[in-house]
Amino acid sequence: MIKRIMAAAVVAISLTPVTAHADNSLTVMLDWFVNPDHATLIVAQEAGLFSKAGLVVDLIEPANPNDPPKLVAAKNADLAVSYQPQLHIQVAEELPLVRVATLIATPLSTLVVLKDGPVKTIADLKGKRVGFSVGGFEDALLGVMLETAGLTLDDIELINVNFSLSPSLISGQVDAVIGAYRNFELNQMDIVEAPGRAFFPEEHGVPAYDELIVVAHTDNARNDDIRAFVGVLEEAAHFLVNHPKESWEMFIKAYPRLDDELNRRAWRDTLARFALRPGAVDPVRYERFARFLEDRGLIDDAKEAEDYAIDVR
Repeated sequence: MIKRIMAAAVVAISLTPVTAHADNSLTVMLDWFVNPDHATLIVAQEAGLFSKAGLVVDLIEPANPNDPPKLVAAKNADLAVSYQPQLHIQVAEELPLVRVATLIATPLSTLVVLKDGPVKTIADLKGKRVGFSVGGFEDALLGVMLETAGLTLDDIELINVNFSLSPSLISGQVDAVIGAYRNFELNQMDIVEAPGRAFFPEEHGVPAYDELIVVAHTDNARNDDIRAFVGVLEEAAHFLVNHPKESWEMFIKAYPRLDDELNRRAWRDTLARFALRPGAVDPVRYERFARFLEDRGLIDDAKEAEDYAIDVR
């Protein structure tokens, strides 16, 4: 899945192998630098909920966002924040990973155009330029969305804009971008007075999926520390939605560099998307999405739900 260059500059942590710890200590590799998407984890840490449960949790920002699941698969970290689509592909590649918790239970990725631009419907993309960051899943997502308007990928021009999604759209380099996050890029565009319009994949043929998940090695997924960790996430999620202002204050006290307009808006827009039952699994959702990826040629064989996600509580 695509990682965003969002509001804050972050000093990357060198990604030398991280040894998983014993004695109630867990190493959690994030998917990217800390941002409001990680609020459940940060609230659990800053409110002392992990400590209350007898856990010492180390949250680590990766230098390379592709590495955290691989570190878990190699048993060099206990847990990693990842994405449901990425998990399906990695399980197909025989990485020993399984989802043990969900942080954000809805898709965040969108197809975005300028609000006042010429594209009013997906059908208007015929003959237009669409920017993307990394091929693969985004191509499949876009292809399905286009099909709902009677188009195919052959009807558009795909342009790799690297991670410069909003700037390439605002500057006119492209007419649309795929993979923009609804809680970040849309706010970023509005702040610079170039508002965007989003088309949501789950409203245009793409099965809903869990955006942000936590994965563990299949050998370790049911151990007592991970079970306790998942229980804490549920407590933190409820505290977060019950006390959003207090939670935000905890967040920016821990990460003062993120106290800006973009992150305040992103926090607000992400609140409704946090999983209130992080440990619970919807097997239909996981099997349906596996079949979707199989149909789009991204995996060879769709597996059963328990091959991707388990409830460790």
